[in-house]
Amino acid sequence: MKLLVTGGAGFIGSNFINYWLNKYKEDYIINIDRLTYAANPEYVKQKYFEKRYKFIKGDINDKELMEKSIKDSDVIINFAAESHVDNSIKSAEPFIISNYYGVYNILELIRKYDKRFHQISTDEVFGSLPLHSNELFDENTKYNPKNPYSATKAGADMLIRSYINTYNIKATISNCSNNFGPNQHKEKLIPKTILNALNNEKIPVYGNGLQIRDWIYVEDHCSGIDDVIHKGNIGNSYLFSARNEIKNIDIIKRILKTLNKDESLISYVNDRPGHDVRYGINPDKAMKELNWKPKYNFDDALKITINHYKKNMNLNKDL
Repeated sequence: MKLLVTGGAGFIGSNFINYWLNKYKEDYIINIDRLTYAANPEYVKQKYFEKRYKFIKGDINDKELMEKSIKDSDVIINFAAESHVDNSIKSAEPFIISNYYGVYNILELIRKYDKRFHQISTDEVFGSLPLHSNELFDENTKYNPKNPYSATKAGADMLIRSYINTYNIKATISNCSNNFGPNQHKEKLIPKTILNALNNEKIPVYGNGLQIRDWIYVEDHCSGIDDVIHKGNIGNSYLFSARNEIKNIDIIKRILKTLNKDESLISYVNDRPGHDVRYGINPDKAMKELNWKPKYNFDDALKITINHYKKNMNLNKDL
């Protein structure tokens, strides 16, 4: 197959390209990425895939570029997104342009050329769960975004569903819990904690740090996307989780313990406005329909991630 991956120089997109080209030796990938601050073309191991990989610096809102690329591809997978909640609170406009209008531009071309499309969404579109409950998000959970970032992702999902219903496009959506692993930008919790700890710098913790996130190693997410592309039912959404609900403060303490760093590095700061207190996903549908399951144990994957940042500290520090 010939795949068009948008946003493939970012965290999840680059991991997906490396995963896919390692697994499918006959496939070819075009990667279109605008190379914003959180992206780096070096994340894709290009030297191993020279004849099966092409990078194009470009924007998903560029209609001419996207038309040519979509016309010549079999499958389009959209990772392109502004994703940092704090930045969306400061200014929503870049999120609206990339996360919503960019998807609209892709959808119009998907409809024109009748291509297979998969959208990478987020569990944040569902809002927040009660801190002390057994509730979990699933494919029937109503959308209830709480910040500009999640609102733009929710809007894109709704637009895709409208195109599925109105124009019968061949599309699927996946919503995933919090990813971690190599190539994640230092603004995110796990890499920020690792890098700050390695540099003996203070580690900021929002509020009391008791917010709960549901963590999944990025390669497990990539395998889930793989299964949706090959086995997913058109028009469906799939949720991915490795069932690792952990408090933010406990994640930080685990990292500090692994690095033999003192908890005095922890610095509590004012909480984020409208901070979601808990995410949790029920992945049963993906497990049953796609026969998907996560491969990595959380602690083992965390050690792999820590070692990655130790080896590449300068690269990630200077992004």
